[in-house]
Amino acid sequence: MKLRRTTKTRKATTAVAITTGLVLAVAGCGGGDGGDDDSKSDKGSSSAPAGDSGDGKDEQPKESAEDQPLAESKGSGVTLVIDSAKRDEGGFVTVSGKVTNTSGGLWSGGQWRGDERELQGNGGSVAGASLVDSKGKKKYLVLRDTSGRCLCTKFEGGVDSGETVDWFAQFPSPPEGTTKVNFQVGAMPPASIEISEGE
Repeated sequence: MKLRRTTKTRKATTAVAITTGLVLAVAGCGGGDGGDDDSKSDKGSSSAPAGDSGDGKDEQPKESAEDQPLAESKGSGVTLVIDSAKRDEGGFVTVSGKVTNTSGGLWSGGQWRGDERELQGNGGSVAGASLVDSKGKKKYLVLRDTSGRCLCTKFEGGVDSGETVDWFAQFPSPPEGTTKVNFQVGAMPPASIEISEGE
């Protein structure tokens, strides 16, 4: 009788162990399914940054568009870039940009100072620049102080070959309805620009 009870006890213990093993195996499988869900949720979360990066790509052209110059003019040994032309409350327009010396030597900007006797004291500068309103048939010259000095950049010492420098020039403001004008300086080809309102 004792042997039978021991046998029954062993059988019962074995059955419990097998059942427990099955439960653990099922729990393990359930964990695996949960792992798949987690991996799917991970994939979902990783797709969110991809969406964010996609949004970043959508914004990138806007930034690059803002960085685009208004106009570019290439002459003999020099490239002129106009980045902005803003109308200010003081009744003037400030035009600014960059100039790059593409020649093999020093560029002084002497041809840009203008031919007027009053401008001769400005040396190499943007003093001879103008804004031309073709529609209104008006030409706006660079503003000057009482001594004839232009309100513009002077290229002190010249611009070395391959060097790029910033420049600006201020003009009387055309009427508010006039936004499209041509920027002219020296023998450079005219550059069509649009005037924007200053902040």
